[in-house]
Amino acid sequence: MSTRSALKRQAIIDAAKQAFHELGVQGTSMDELSARAQVSKRTVYNHFASKEALVMYLIGELWQQATLSPGCDYNPNNDLHAQLRTLLALEIKTICNPQYIELNRMAFDYFFHQPDALHKEMEKFKANETGVQRWIKAAAADGRLKQLDPEIASGQIHNLIKGSCFWPQLLQLSGPPNQAEQEALAERTAAMFLSYYQTL
Repeated sequence: MSTRSALKRQAIIDAAKQAFHELGVQGTSMDELSARAQVSKRTVYNHFASKEALVMYLIGELWQQATLSPGCDYNPNNDLHAQLRTLLALEIKTICNPQYIELNRMAFDYFFHQPDALHKEMEKFKANETGVQRWIKAAAADGRLKQLDPEIASGQIHNLIKGSCFWPQLLQLSGPPNQAEQEALAERTAAMFLSYYQTL
């Protein structure tokens, strides 16, 4: 059973999703959030120190849904390519979620003139280990990948993915890739990564 505090926190999160969608981050005040969530402004600040913290939480929440999904854990008995392709497909699906793109666009718009604040928030975000990093560590520990730096290796994977489906959407250069294109990107990225890192 959820505590009273947990219920209030969820009400704030739900209010933020709605308000940010309707008004944008800049146009949403903490007063607006407290009114929509039907809690005091102090309660909002008790749970989230700032609007940017709330935006980054919402982005992280969506990302965790992908990286903590069933099928993300390394399995020593299964084909490496199939495992990595499945994991990447989940992350690509999250990146192509319109809500994820919209939240990221809001965050970049809000932080554009606050580079120090953006750097600080991104460092917090990077501190959370991704599903790809966990998988790479496990596969390397099992001797099926070459010796590597998991953070650098996972960054290489995410750069390939983001260059194809995140940045074009964020900058409104293209719409989200369809299912077939998402699957092809996951297949291609897994193959490129393993062609270099997989042990013979």
